[in-house]
Amino acid sequence: MLNKEDKTIQIVNDKPATALLTKDFDYELPERLIAQHPMEKRDQSRLLVVDRKTGGTEHRVFSDILDYLKAGDVLVINDSKVIPARLFGRKADSGITVELLLLKEVAPDEWETLVRPGRRVKPGTIILFEDGLLRAEVLRTVEGGNRVVRFLYDKEKYQLLSLLDQVGTMPLPPYITEKLAQKERYQTVYAKEPGSAAAPTAGLHFTEELLDQVRAKGVTIAPVMLHVGLGTFRPVKTERIDEHVMHTEFFSISPESAALINQAKEAGGRVICVGTTSCRTIESASDETGRVQAMCGQTGIFIYPGYQFKTMDALITNFHLPQSTLLMLVSAFASREIMLDAYKTAVENEYRFFSFGDAMLII
Repeated sequence: MLNKEDKTIQIVNDKPATALLTKDFDYELPERLIAQHPMEKRDQSRLLVVDRKTGGTEHRVFSDILDYLKAGDVLVINDSKVIPARLFGRKADSGITVELLLLKEVAPDEWETLVRPGRRVKPGTIILFEDGLLRAEVLRTVEGGNRVVRFLYDKEKYQLLSLLDQVGTMPLPPYITEKLAQKERYQTVYAKEPGSAAAPTAGLHFTEELLDQVRAKGVTIAPVMLHVGLGTFRPVKTERIDEHVMHTEFFSISPESAALINQAKEAGGRVICVGTTSCRTIESASDETGRVQAMCGQTGIFIYPGYQFKTMDALITNFHLPQSTLLMLVSAFASREIMLDAYKTAVENEYRFFSFGDAMLII
């Protein structure tokens, strides 16, 4: 959640010149390969290892990630925690059912939300949850038709997060149609800072035991935080990718984690990001020499081919939606051709795709 004492800044990248089109990042994906549930054992997902220089691939199991880590490396993880961000309530004046999807916190107890049906929810509307145990007052309409709401509740008895746990459900992506049996499976084992509307899914493959083995190998683990917004799933609607306006998300890097990353880099170790969110966080906070600064703020960094990476040396990630900003990011790290070839290989070998799917290591 937001800390009012944080010094915040706005990060937006300098866009590299490019003539690439959104359609250049398309690929064919059979619907049956979209994973509807997580693997029974987190670290037994498949792992496609991609050499970003040659395009060569290897087929492994995720627990084999240890074979690719070396003493002196630093593993950067995003310890943001998903909140039960989908709420169903009713309008106080009419009883009409209303769905709220929390997108991001804008002030204490105030959230930007996606509301359905939006046309019936105007500023001043009061929405009741659990017969009024939690209420939401609609304050204003913002860009894109989203609503900013203020949550009202008995602050002497409750905290907002405990009430959200009681009345909310996990906001699974729209391509997952099956019910999630255990909500903690849409949470990394190291999730700590509540505020995400979607999971940093590359981290879902790690277990506590695997992380212990990573540490035993001499690899440092540096937590950073970026609250994942549902803009992650927003399609790119512009014809040219450089005309797309990226959503912003709140991030923070502690002095301790910045020091761990910088020390590893200076000693010749690699900076390996777990997920595109960890990548976007450290690239937002890196200077031109690749040194990471301790800071917090809003980042709207949009990474696509032509971007020069300053700090990241390797990336652990899941498979991403066609024509998505995340596919553009991994194509910037390797190349569009190598990534599309790797995705074709994954489809041919029936890897599982998206949030609950298999993983890729790009080295």
